[in-house]
Amino acid sequence: MKKWFLLFLALPIFFGACKKASTKACTYTESALVAPAAEIAYLDSALAADGIAAMQHPSGVFYTIDSIGTGVNPGVCSIMTTTYIGNLYDYAIPFDSYTDSAGTSLTLGSLIVGWQKVLPLINAGGKVTLYIPPSLGYGEVAKRNGDGDIIIPAHSYLKFRISLLGVF
Repeated sequence: MKKWFLLFLALPIFFGACKKASTKACTYTESALVAPAAEIAYLDSALAADGIAAMQHPSGVFYTIDSIGTGVNPGVCSIMTTTYIGNLYDYAIPFDSYTDSAGTSLTLGSLIVGWQKVLPLINAGGKVTLYIPPSLGYGEVAKRNGDGDIIIPAHSYLKFRISLLGVF
């Protein structure tokens, strides 16, 4: 009888330990933000002047898909592994990059709208170049580094070269 009683007490502990930890629900939602016509026209003109044939997303982001990839494409709540290089559109020196072959993990919904709009168009293993108008990037806010220096001035047009290594 004692054996059955101990077994009866041990079963809930055993099965409770196997229960998966609850995961936090995703709080990100897709942005409905669209760049103003003046920003889109300026970026379209600049790309044409530079001989860049890019597609335009309805939001106003321009992009070129270098490789579509074969894996899963990300959603707003997806955690992705990426490598990237970002610079001001008219300035070749990167303001930010992560080029380690292992990549860095980012949640799509936590990133600037320009990334959120175009990355779902490619799959894991894909590569894309984004040309982002200011309102879909950092907008009216200057982005500063840890020392307080401005690395992205307000109202900047951005360019990102992104490799989407994985989607989880």
